[in-house]
Amino acid sequence: MKPVYSSAKEAVEQISDGATLMVGGFGLVGIPEQLILALADKGVKDLIVISNNCGVDEWGLGLLLQNKQIKKMIGSYVGENKEFERQVLSGEIEVELTPQGTLAEKMRAGGAGIPAFYTPAGVGTPVAEGKEIREFDGKEYVLEESLRADFALIRAAKADRMGNLIYNKTAQNFNPLAAAAGHITIAEVEEIIETGSIDPAHVHTPGIYVQGLLQAEQEKRIERLTTRES
Repeated sequence: MKPVYSSAKEAVEQISDGATLMVGGFGLVGIPEQLILALADKGVKDLIVISNNCGVDEWGLGLLLQNKQIKKMIGSYVGENKEFERQVLSGEIEVELTPQGTLAEKMRAGGAGIPAFYTPAGVGTPVAEGKEIREFDGKEYVLEESLRADFALIRAAKADRMGNLIYNKTAQNFNPLAAAAGHITIAEVEEIIETGSIDPAHVHTPGIYVQGLLQAEQEKRIERLTTRES
C-alpha cells in the first residue's frame, strides 16, 4: 500500500531548496494544482523545474514564478505567462527551451534508464549548439541527454491503494513520463479506490513508479476560454 498524505502540505514536506522537480501537465490541463499551491506556501527556492510550460500568471507553476522560487526552467513553451516572459528577458531565470517532442523523449528515456539518444529535431539551430552531431544514413542527428528529477509531481483521475493510476483523457499528457522519471513520485488524484478495482489492462501508470498519493479536489481552470458568437 502506498502512503496517502492527509494534506498537500504533508505531501511536499520532503521537498527542499535546490530540488529538481518534474511536473506533469500541458497548459493548465492535468497539473497537480494542490501540490503546486503547497509548494508556493512552503516557500522553497532555487528549484529546477522540468515541465512542458510554466503555467499562467497567478496559477499553476506561474505561482512559483511570481514568488521567485524557480532558478531554472526546462520546458518547451513560454506561452501565456507574462511574468515568465519578463523574467526570461530580464535574465532573472535560467531557461532551457527544448522541442516539445524532444522534451517528452528526454523524460521517457530518463524513466527507462536510457542515458541519451539521437534525434533530428534541432539540428542546425541553437538547440544543437555544444551538443554532439552524428550522421546516420546521410542525415544528421543531435545527441540529447535524458532527464530525471528528485521529485515528480503528477495528477491522475484515479488511483488504487497500490498506486496504480488512470488519467482522464488528454489530462494524461506528460504525467506518465514524469511519473517514471522521478526518484520520488507524488500523485495528486481525484479519487482513491480499493486495490483490485482497476482492470490491469486499463492501468496507465503502474504503482511501482508512485511513492505517495494525495486525494484532492481541483479547480480545473481553463487557460483560455473561447466561446462561439450566438
